[in-house]
Amino acid sequence: MGADAEIGALLRGARCVARLTQAEVGAACGYSASAVSRIESGRMSVDYPTLLKIAAFLRIAPDQLRASTVPSTINVATVAGGRRPDEEDEVRRRNLLTGVVAAGATAVVGASRAAAAPVDLDVALFQLPQAAPVPLPQLVAQVAAARRDYCATQYARLGQVLPALIAAAEATRDVSKGRARDEANLTLARSYVLAAELANKQHSDAAWVAADRALTAARSSSIPVAVGESSRQLAIAMRRSGRSTAAVSLLTKEAADLDPAHDQTRAVRTTLLLTGAYSAATGKDRTTALSLMEEAGQEADRRPAVPGLFTVEATRTQVDAYLISVWNALGTPDEAVKVAARLNVDRMPTAERRARAWTDVARMWNALGDAPQTFAALQRVEQEAPQEARRPALRALTAGLLYGPTRVEGVREFATRTGALAS
Repeated sequence: MGADAEIGALLRGARCVARLTQAEVGAACGYSASAVSRIESGRMSVDYPTLLKIAAFLRIAPDQLRASTVPSTINVATVAGGRRPDEEDEVRRRNLLTGVVAAGATAVVGASRAAAAPVDLDVALFQLPQAAPVPLPQLVAQVAAARRDYCATQYARLGQVLPALIAAAEATRDVSKGRARDEANLTLARSYVLAAELANKQHSDAAWVAADRALTAARSSSIPVAVGESSRQLAIAMRRSGRSTAAVSLLTKEAADLDPAHDQTRAVRTTLLLTGAYSAATGKDRTTALSLMEEAGQEADRRPAVPGLFTVEATRTQVDAYLISVWNALGTPDEAVKVAARLNVDRMPTAERRARAWTDVARMWNALGDAPQTFAALQRVEQEAPQEARRPALRALTAGLLYGPTRVEGVREFATRTGALAS
């Protein structure tokens, strides 16, 4: 394989891990989708500065690019170890590409090899099993248990139970009437919210399907909190497909429709504003992002003890965690350092939220080029939630550390343990 083809394969693998389209990569780097396609296939060469720009957008360390080209210097340590430089480069390329492809193709799995195999949500949501109606209290309890699995980052187990849970919720809704039907629609909406959350963790397009079905059930329930929860999931799917402006519009509209006089709906409004701020930041709309963050912070300060949405709380700690992600998305991670310094992750009530906060801190340090701090944050992710550390996005970040210019003790073992490096 020629150098252009090898580099193209590396770029394509990283793009797939990030669940980006060729058009999205091109828009960020000044190329058309067809040009990105030619680069990935090795039919178009670009100069090294341009290649670095594309690699930076895809979170590929420069050292990984050098591993895909003919080395200009001899690695003394490699020669001393009895391996020729070209063999070392080939091994590094093979390990890297294997890790990237594995990260993109493998859904979230358990921390041990004995964990249940992940469910393919793209298939499961269209092939729900047969289910009989169940008493509403039992259904509510089952949804609550599924939420606990999500908050505890037991994603493999959650994926196994969700199809049957959704099927039971639909069957129960279909035979219910009046207020009971509204409650059944609420449980159905929340079941699909969890499916959308899990699909987003897996970088699966099933998030679109789950979010749309969640919102349909939520609107049928006429329960504002459920509508807010489901709207947030649909907005996240929009954002991930590159439609940040549409996501912000949906979130701000739904937030405006909520009654701020009630604590619960005000808390839902706060969490919608937080998601809207991050969505605006991913679209590089700094003004809107910071305005929404400020409003969310003011709301959270007024009601610091209210939980907010089904999976996200409305607290000052959560606001700070989102602020770090907003600064990262705006391309100014240095602004996030002071926020990270005051962030007390231990105050966040669920493992999923704590792991997400440490992920944002890891991305901040990675963008600032601090490999040891990045690795320390990734270790905290694993401590909080081993299955989070095995997510595709986290594996890609770990691979960047492994093949980056700075050698950090323990990264290789971490990469092997979390699946970023094929064993």
